[in-house]
Amino acid sequence: MFNRRVAANDARRYRRRGLAGTERTLLELAGDVHGSSVLDVGGGIGAIELELLRAGAARATNIELSGAYETEADALLAEHGLADRVDRRVGDFVAAGASVEQHDVVVLHRVVCCYPDVDSLIGEAADHTRRTLLLTYPQDRSIIRVGARAFNLVLRLSRCGFRTYAHRVDKIVSVATQHGLTLETRKRAGVLWESAALSRNDS
Repeated sequence: MFNRRVAANDARRYRRRGLAGTERTLLELAGDVHGSSVLDVGGGIGAIELELLRAGAARATNIELSGAYETEADALLAEHGLADRVDRRVGDFVAAGASVEQHDVVVLHRVVCCYPDVDSLIGEAADHTRRTLLLTYPQDRSIIRVGARAFNLVLRLSRCGFRTYAHRVDKIVSVATQHGLTLETRKRAGVLWESAALSRNDS
């Protein structure tokens, strides 16, 4: 699913048009990031962290499960002169959590729907958040859950190992709250996606 062709298409689109709709929403929800550190989980080619760095963030870490994005990501970093401010790692963020330091801003853009264990993913993301956790996930609607099941059936019949997950939004927020975050904003985009910003209670 997330191969070099997808990475090349993502990079080509970003060069032509910049951030897509839900990516722009997260950039807006991030607010003032001047001097901040950014952790982008499942960030693909790194478009969101690039824009956050251009908006004043000091440095970024990208942890991506698929190594297929690295060539395109490195090229974009070089083009923007930001290679020395981004640490890119390939691996499972939940498994690698203990080796990753906390960051001011943590971003999970369309990542929650790709991970089966929402408790572990959101828990780790919240624990790594000093100030703001930014999320984009499928809206909590019955038609979307039905669509996810149908899509997974197609994937299974085509012998693709990838699966998608429509986790309950109240579950996502509940886990983040248990790890010390407070929901600040929820914003829907079209009929599929919703973005949210959560903040650290003691920040």
